[in-house]
Amino acid sequence: MDRRQQSRVFVELPVQIWGMDAQSRPFIQPASVRTISGRGATLQCVDARLKPGDVVDVLYEGTKAQFRIVWCGKPGTAMAGEIGVENLSKDVKLWDVDPLRCAAAAGRG
Repeated sequence: MDRRQQSRVFVELPVQIWGMDAQSRPFIQPASVRTISGRGATLQCVDARLKPGDVVDVLYEGTKAQFRIVWCGKPGTAMAGEIGVENLSKDVKLWDVDPLRCAAAAGRG
């Protein structure tokens, strides 16, 4: 059973992420957004050691927003290097894609 509360839209968006890793060391690195929803996203190609509850900043096309990590892909699995994040910057429109509108259009197609 799928526990998702919102529809996801698959995308390929380059971003820059930074924050403090699990050892309290600052990091900055490029990453990629794989899916977006109304409240969050899945990032991939993340090398930093992070854990749920950590906060990262995400920069996309000159706009920055803060996200809380809600899950991390386990090392050695197909999801290694992926993290699920929840948007903490409610008033910032970060993506140039509206996931709710895309999901509604797909449902009509």
